[in-house]
Amino acid sequence: MKQITLFLLMLIFANSAFAQSEKPDNSKYPKPVVFTAQQDHENMMKQLGIKSLRPGPSGDENAPNHANYDELLANPCPQLPDVLTLNNGKKVTSPGMWWKLRRPELLKGFEQEMYGRIPDKTPKVTWTAKITDREFVGRTPVIARLMIGHVDNSEYPLIDVNINMVVVLPVNVKGPVPVLIMFGYPQLPSPAQPSPDDMEKINTSFKEMMIKNNPEMQAIFEKYPAYSPITRLAGPNWFAPAPDGNSSPTEQLLAAGWGYVTIDPSSIQADNGAGLTKGIIGLVNKGQPRKPDDWGALRAWSWGAARALDYLETDTLVDTKKVGIEGVSRYGKAALVTLAFEPRFAVGLIGSSGKGGATLQRRVFGEAVESLSGSGEYHWMAGNYLKYAAAESNFGSKTGCDFTIDSHELIALCAPRLTFISYGIPAKGDARWLDQNGSYKATVAAGAVFKLLGVKDIGVSNDYMKETMPPVLSGLLEGELAWRQHDGGHTDAPNFQFFIPWATKLLKSK
Repeated sequence: MKQITLFLLMLIFANSAFAQSEKPDNSKYPKPVVFTAQQDHENMMKQLGIKSLRPGPSGDENAPNHANYDELLANPCPQLPDVLTLNNGKKVTSPGMWWKLRRPELLKGFEQEMYGRIPDKTPKVTWTAKITDREFVGRTPVIARLMIGHVDNSEYPLIDVNINMVVVLPVNVKGPVPVLIMFGYPQLPSPAQPSPDDMEKINTSFKEMMIKNNPEMQAIFEKYPAYSPITRLAGPNWFAPAPDGNSSPTEQLLAAGWGYVTIDPSSIQADNGAGLTKGIIGLVNKGQPRKPDDWGALRAWSWGAARALDYLETDTLVDTKKVGIEGVSRYGKAALVTLAFEPRFAVGLIGSSGKGGATLQRRVFGEAVESLSGSGEYHWMAGNYLKYAAAESNFGSKTGCDFTIDSHELIALCAPRLTFISYGIPAKGDARWLDQNGSYKATVAAGAVFKLLGVKDIGVSNDYMKETMPPVLSGLLEGELAWRQHDGGHTDAPNFQFFIPWATKLLKSK
C-alpha cells in the first residue's frame, strides 16, 4: 500500500513538474517596451538624427495652415523618376530587364525608404475554423467560415497575435471560384437557422427551463399555447430582384460566382504608433522598438493578407490563381502595397488610397508627406519615411522631391496583373485631400510598364505632364490597368459593378 501511495505521489510530482516546465519562463525574454505613439515617434526621430519635422498641413480649408489645392503650386518637382531607367542610368528595353534588374531595385527602394522590410524569417500562421456554417447571402447559398490564424509565438510568448477573418464561398458554382480578400471588419452573414422540427424542440426545452426558473411562466404559456418564444428569422427572399449595382459589394461578388474574405487588419497590427512593439511587428522584434528600415503597419497588413492567401491555397473550392486584394483609404494603401509586393495576387481594387498609396509623393496637393510623418500616421510607413519631412537633422532637410521612387513605380510593380485604381468625388466626401489628380498622373506614368510586359494600360499616352484626368464616370477599363472615378464618396462600392465584370473577363482570358 505504501509503495502504491509513494508511486502516486511521485506521479503527481512528475505531472506537476511537467506542467511547470511547459509554462514559459518569461524571465528569459526581453521585457516588451511600452511606448506611447509620441514616445515611439520621438525614438525614431532620435535614431534618424532628426531634430525637427515640418508640420503637416491642415485638412480644414479655412485654417491658416490649410493644405494647398492650387494646381499651379502642386508640382515643385514635376519630373518623375523614369520607371524604365535603371539606377545606373541604363534604359530598360525588354521584359527580361524589368524582371531581372529594374523590378528588384524598385522593391528594394520602397522597402528601404517607404514601407519597410518584412524580416526574412516570420512566424508560421496556423488557421483554425472557429465556426463553419451553411448560409444564404441574398439568394446565394454559401459556406461561411469564421477563421482564426494563430501566429506562432514560441520564440517570444509575451506577445500573442491571432488574425481574424471570415471566408464566404458560393456553393452554387461549379469548379473553384475566384476570391477577393478585403481589408475590413469580419462578420459572418446571417446564421443558418434550425429546421421547423428542431425549432420546436428548442422552444419546448426553452419553455421547460423558463417554467423551472419561474413557475408563474406555466400559466402564461397555457394562456397562449400556440406561442413560441423563439422564432425563425426571415429567410432568403426568393422573389427579391437579382443583385445589381446598388446591392452590397459582397452580394454582387457572390452573384457573379466570386467568393470573398474579410480580414481584420487590427488583429494583425494595431493602427497606431503605440502598437509597434506589439502585434506582428512587436512579436518579430521581441517587444523592442523598430529600426528605421523595419516594416510599418501597411506592410504588416499586407503580410497578413498573404497569410490569408496561404490558407485559401489549401481550399479546393478556391481558384488560387484568381485571388484579389481590396481596400479603401488606409486599407487602399495596404491593398496596393500587397499587390505590388506579393506576386501571387492576381488582381487589386485600390480605393481612394491617397498619399502613401497611388498618389504621387512629390506632389504638394492636399495630404502631404509631412501628414504621414507626424505622430498620427507615421506607423503606416518605415521609420526612414520621416527623413522626407525633416526640417532640421544631421543630414539637413529633405522633402518629397528627394524620393528616388514614387507611387507610379509602386503601381508599375503590380504589372502585368490586373490593377483597378478607384476614387470618388470631393462633393460626396472623397476629399480633395486625397489628390485624385495626383493618382491619375501616377497611373498614366505606370502604364509604360504594363505595355512593356505585353498588356494594355488605361489607353492613353504615358505623358503624365500632358494627360488630363477624364470626367467622372468615364471609366478607362479596356486594359489590365484600369481607372474609374465614381460619383460617390469615400468608398469603392459604386465601382464594384464595373470592377467585377472587368476582372472576371480578363481573368478568364488569362
